[in-house]
Amino acid sequence: MIRYAITNGGSPLDDIRRWLDAGIELIQIREKHLSIRDLTELTGNALALPNPHNSKILVNDRADVAIACGADGVHLRDGSVSPQQLRAILPRHFFIAVSCHDMAGVEAADSADYIVVAPVFHPISKDDARATIGLDGLKRFVKSTEVPVLALGGITEANAPYCIAAGAAGVAGISLFR
Repeated sequence: MIRYAITNGGSPLDDIRRWLDAGIELIQIREKHLSIRDLTELTGNALALPNPHNSKILVNDRADVAIACGADGVHLRDGSVSPQQLRAILPRHFFIAVSCHDMAGVEAADSADYIVVAPVFHPISKDDARATIGLDGLKRFVKSTEVPVLALGGITEANAPYCIAAGAAGVAGISLFR
């Protein structure tokens, strides 16, 4: 099962340090409030931390910052530039994850490394007016693509196994890994 941890305020560098030690496979730096300078500094500091499990560090929707800092990749928001467009200009090894909230988004993300589908359940860490897709919706998304799908939104230790049983390759969360 792939674990995908997402920073969101608080002490992101402390969270990243803990997740690297725990071997979380994918870590997304999602600090929307930071200036580009501060985001670059945070990303550089995160990449300088010991990474004994070779976790991948992704930058939220800023491929330029990810490349400049030497991060492993980028996480594209729903409605951002397409992964196909980025593939044409990025290094071959660059990792791309994409947020999707509907079937059209999933279909457009066919060149991503992972698709993060949300919200499966009502999110714990933030308000989200979108309707949840539930486990049935998650199953439909998983079956519609060959790209591995990660479940996001209201994921807990109790319901994560149901997401995996629905076909998700793993789970993502802000609150889940804190």
